[in-house]
Amino acid sequence: MTVMRVIDPGALTLVQDLGRPGLASLGVSASGAFDRTAHRLANRLVGNDEGAATLEHLLGGLRLALPAGAWIAVTGAGGAVRLVDTEGRARVVEPHTATVVDSAAELQLGPLTSGARATIAVRGGLAVPLVLGSRSRDTLAALGPAPLTAGEVLPVGPSPATPVPPADLVPVDPPTSGVVELAVRPGPRREWFTAAAWQQLLTEEWRASARSDRTGVRLEGAVLARTREFTEVELPSEGMLRGSIQVSPDGAPTVLGPDHPVTGGYPVIAVVVDAAFDRLAQVRPGQPVRLRLATGRR
Repeated sequence: MTVMRVIDPGALTLVQDLGRPGLASLGVSASGAFDRTAHRLANRLVGNDEGAATLEHLLGGLRLALPAGAWIAVTGAGGAVRLVDTEGRARVVEPHTATVVDSAAELQLGPLTSGARATIAVRGGLAVPLVLGSRSRDTLAALGPAPLTAGEVLPVGPSPATPVPPADLVPVDPPTSGVVELAVRPGPRREWFTAAAWQQLLTEEWRASARSDRTGVRLEGAVLARTREFTEVELPSEGMLRGSIQVSPDGAPTVLGPDHPVTGGYPVIAVVVDAAFDRLAQVRPGQPVRLRLATGRR
């Protein structure tokens, strides 16, 4: 069996695939890759099925020992990535590129300089055990493989029948270091908030809190006030979706991430449209965020 070994997991490295949808009735979130676009692209570059398990790495510092003959691709956040062989010779790994490991080498990711999460795919995918039909780590429910630790050995699945695509480089712009814009639709509890709060949501420049994680990205900025009618009202728990923008009692909005709870009692003022959601994965602490009403809705 082909394996790769974790030398240093860096800040946080998780195994992710496309998640375990359809289990909300059991209290289980879909979870899965935060940046699904980066996950699918990394798998496509090395000839995997898009659902093959990859690594989702936060902020940099990851080091992996890779066997000779492995094919890898690194997508998502940008930063210095290189392969260092046993003789100490280094070569740069270009982003969004299928790269073959000619001889046993160490993959090193330096600090991520644009975006927050890098995706690392290896041809064959990671063959860790399935939990409820998925290899994803759900950080809220503690389902799936635990965060990687130094010395851990990860099995790699057999090479798929499909070849590595001949177009081994895909031109993709790196995540922005400036303002991240997210399109939203009105949420089911918009009427709980004042007209001024709705305008603040759509016109203020927010900042991503350092308290953010895969459960949700908290936005710091204006206080979103409720209408007088709903000021003292408690909302019974109701179903929650990825991208829902809950507003806590202190008036702060939080965009629910892939490991969100399946129910919640805070009112949802708006929802990030699915096509924009992956950008949220690459928002760094302190980065500015603007919410814009999706075209065609007022």
